[in-house]
Amino acid sequence: MRTRVKICGLTREQDVHAAVNAGADAIGLVFFGSSSRYVDIQVASQLARIVPPFVSIVGLFVNAGKQVIDDVLHQVRIDLLQFHGDEPADFCEQFSRPYIKALRVADDTDVTACAGQYASAKGVLLDTFQAGKPGGTGAAFNWALIPPDLTLPIILAGGLTQNNVADAIRQVQPYAVDVSSGVEQDKGVKDVNKIYAFMNEVQGVGRR
Repeated sequence: MRTRVKICGLTREQDVHAAVNAGADAIGLVFFGSSSRYVDIQVASQLARIVPPFVSIVGLFVNAGKQVIDDVLHQVRIDLLQFHGDEPADFCEQFSRPYIKALRVADDTDVTACAGQYASAKGVLLDTFQAGKPGGTGAAFNWALIPPDLTLPIILAGGLTQNNVADAIRQVQPYAVDVSSGVEQDKGVKDVNKIYAFMNEVQGVGRR
């Protein structure tokens, strides 16, 4: 089975086009005001309008209130929700959209127990733990900490680049990989050459 790819933190139309043309399965829009990749509803709506069929739009939230999420969903095409904070499962389940839950992995994280709290999720996104940062650290974690028997699909994130994503896929065998800083020239500004190089590495794993 091929590995799916989500390119997250898109803020410009040209970056959306680059991600889609390179073959990304999903693009991520960040609705977390403290992020350098934050987009407001107006920008997000413009970006969503140029995403073609069969490419999913993921809305990323960090401990947002219900009204904030509802406002986004009423005005922007969002196919999948990504909760990257401390949201409990019953909160994540109330928006009539499928969702994935991000888990930040440290050396002492019980990934199986944490994932077990979100049985209703479509998958778990495993990211790097860094104190005070909900994600987007640009740092990888020890992939050996991922248990082999997780029942939910794994979306692997955290410090992935064209230089390590093939090794990550071979070691973890995730359902999907998620990249943001690894394909940027600056925070929130993607690099088309890095996007294509990343996609080539992912797609090349099955051919080697």
